[in-house]
Amino acid sequence: MSGQKTVTPTAENLLASAKAAKTRGLPPLEKWNPPFCGDLDMQIKRDGTWFYEGTPIGRPELVKLFATILWREEDKYFLVTPVEKVGITVEDAPFVAVDFDVTGDGADQTLTFETNLGDTSIAGPDLPIRVVRDEKTGEPSPYILIRRNLEALIDRKSFYRLVDLGVHHQEWFGVWSGGAFFGIIPSDELPDDE
Repeated sequence: MSGQKTVTPTAENLLASAKAAKTRGLPPLEKWNPPFCGDLDMQIKRDGTWFYEGTPIGRPELVKLFATILWREEDKYFLVTPVEKVGITVEDAPFVAVDFDVTGDGADQTLTFETNLGDTSIAGPDLPIRVVRDEKTGEPSPYILIRRNLEALIDRKSFYRLVDLGVHHQEWFGVWSGGAFFGIIPSDELPDDE
């Protein structure tokens, strides 16, 4: 035996480590390189609800704390503290953009999104909007980059509002924000009544 004991990752351990590492703003996850400790039975559903061991986490302040230590590597998600890194499951995107404000208009327009956890993101070249269409149904799934490489799924009502703001630009129908144009759908794929 090596003398080291294996610790099973738990939400309680992560919470204690996250609280100990809490600083103003977001913790410097990119500077931490803790060992991978296994997967945790934690999941973020498509609607933004966080579950632990099959039960929704009902305390918003806990969810917000966990969200500050959320990290993505390729298509895998982790909760990272200075001492451990555990895998979690994310059904679609870890956040949901539930609303947005508009200032200006046309190419001078700025869209500021708010997530289900109170984060804000101003769409622009560094925080782009993207739309993925289901290959079978054609159903759009719109996203906005929130921070690092973590996105928010834009909820349906907000997406409809984006479409209402849409304009045609270089053969695409989309929206402007922060000096950048974000295509939603090719102009030639729009129904004739658009």
